[in-house]
Amino acid sequence: MVLNAEPRISRRVALLAAGGLLVGCSQQPEVDKVHLRLATGPAGAVYRRIGGALAEHISEQVPGATVTTVPSGASTDNIRMLRAGEAHLGLTSLDALITTDGSAPEGLSAVCRLYDSHLHLVVMAGSAIQEFRNLEGKRLSLGARDSGTEFTSLRVLGLGPVNAAIRYLSQAESAAALRDGRIDAMFSLTGVPTPAITELAQRHPIRLIPLDAQADALFTAYPGPYAPATIHATAYAGVPATRTVAVPNVLLARNDLPDDLVYAITDTIFTHTGTIASASRGDAAAVPEAWQINVRTGISTASVPLHPGAVAWFRDRKR
Repeated sequence: MVLNAEPRISRRVALLAAGGLLVGCSQQPEVDKVHLRLATGPAGAVYRRIGGALAEHISEQVPGATVTTVPSGASTDNIRMLRAGEAHLGLTSLDALITTDGSAPEGLSAVCRLYDSHLHLVVMAGSAIQEFRNLEGKRLSLGARDSGTEFTSLRVLGLGPVNAAIRYLSQAESAAALRDGRIDAMFSLTGVPTPAITELAQRHPIRLIPLDAQADALFTAYPGPYAPATIHATAYAGVPATRTVAVPNVLLARNDLPDDLVYAITDTIFTHTGTIASASRGDAAAVPEAWQINVRTGISTASVPLHPGAVAWFRDRKR
């Protein structure tokens, strides 16, 4: 069943309110109310944290809009929920979104590009695994099912090729299993730093396995969504800088969301980046990944089209 998002919000009222220009008015104009669901990710994931911050700020800044977050497996699960009408907005990695022919799933479009995720391959400091090929025959978590981690790491393993004993655990579950010796390594495609790995590194020495060769292989096999990157030495306690691959994340919307509503959501994201990044009142944790949100890269969603409401906002921004 497709959730109802039909009521329209006046673009003028939404933008005036977002800019604080209605404060002091004796009576604010009435607007239709709309209830939105934003699909995020599993426990211990940046998607949970940044999704919560986005939901909070959109609810505060867009008149009549209330946004509720929905936990999920992450990227491909969020795409499924959006197409099924179980969510109106959702977070996804760009590679999981683009089909083999270069198109986006029917009925969905991008609000904007948000930040880049980095592929982590994590082992305990005393592990015998020193490089990617040592994963052969080892117990390896690929993240939650239907996650971006699963999608990208399966591509990496296929290009390897490496055969491992695969487990499907959320980021928090993977970190706990790695700590307890129930798995030998974990993949995590996520923002830097990510809560589950940060907490693990604060209590137990860990290492990150370099993935620079895998980054090159992905870029060659699947041009477009991948780029070589570095997880810097300041990201996790005691872990040196490590070469890996980066994948952009986008905020998706159903195409049937009203243009004015998406316009107001886009405006909120780009005019409140600082407060989204610093902290949300409902969750005191900061969201450092949000500092990557900017107008210059926000429009860069590769072959995935922008929602018409987002197109209008970026066009107005250039004037």
